[in-house]
Amino acid sequence: MDSASFGVQFHDEQLRRLRGLAELGEPVMTEELDTPAVRRRLREVEVLLTSWGCPELTAERLADAPRLRAIFHCAGSVRFFVTDEVWRRGILVTTAADENAIPVAEFTLAAVIFAGKKAPFLAQDARRHRDDWSYATRRGELSNRRRTIGVVGFSRVGRRVVERLRDLEMDVLVADPYAGRDEVRAAGGELVPLTDLLSRCDVLTLHVPALPATRHLIGAAELALLRDGATVINTARGAVLDTAALERECVAGRLDAILDVTEPEPLPAGSPLYDLPNVMITPHIAGSLGSETRRMSESALDELERHLSGRPPRAAVTADEFPVSA
Repeated sequence: MDSASFGVQFHDEQLRRLRGLAELGEPVMTEELDTPAVRRRLREVEVLLTSWGCPELTAERLADAPRLRAIFHCAGSVRFFVTDEVWRRGILVTTAADENAIPVAEFTLAAVIFAGKKAPFLAQDARRHRDDWSYATRRGELSNRRRTIGVVGFSRVGRRVVERLRDLEMDVLVADPYAGRDEVRAAGGELVPLTDLLSRCDVLTLHVPALPATRHLIGAAELALLRDGATVINTARGAVLDTAALERECVAGRLDAILDVTEPEPLPAGSPLYDLPNVMITPHIAGSLGSETRRMSESALDELERHLSGRPPRAAVTADEFPVSA
């Protein structure tokens, strides 16, 4: 992992626990796998703890790690460094994606509630209307009661968003071809086709992985189905939403947007989305940051402890699910 990730994810508490579970050599942490010193160290390694910045685990690099049995990832996606050679070797891989889903769902819940009150957009209006607060009425009804929320993707995050919305007086619709009607209902939502969801929701929130099949899943045709004044929330990946199509709708003032991710990221300096009063952009902060990241490293240490005691992993990534995972 990169040194910044190590510094934030492994404080004294996590390092003490790690030393109690495993024999640590030198270096304990590395950002690369190709120098002679690190390659010598790899020959002894049975377990890797990985995080953001992990180099790709190519066949050549894995050849230097003949004793490697498990990779416990202290972050979400493993797509950027796990290769076919990992699966061929039968190496166990786990992820802390469940833990990373927690702050994303929390952020999304706040965004949904703010969208109902139009809070991010009224906050921008306030800069121009300092002597009269009647401007609030121009944004339409400011309420969260009996709003319809459309959740696209019953993923780790999507499921948590549905569960958190269950306690509010909202109707929650879910579109996901892989979700079961009963499991969605148990979480507090109603499983419907995507076109039905789009035509009915007041707030659209996206929770699908970035895959070839999901690129621009929400494009011009889909945005056109949304009712006037609807808010689009994206805390998933920028590529699932057609930026140009969204720009057109937001410039026209028909739709509002709360974007924590964009395509590209960051947006070009000339993007009209930056200056629109009906758009809120944050710099990819919904996921785990600061102390939240240690929830993920502690989860990876839990997996190490389970591995050492012969118990099955809690969050293994398999070769079969890898192509469609986040």
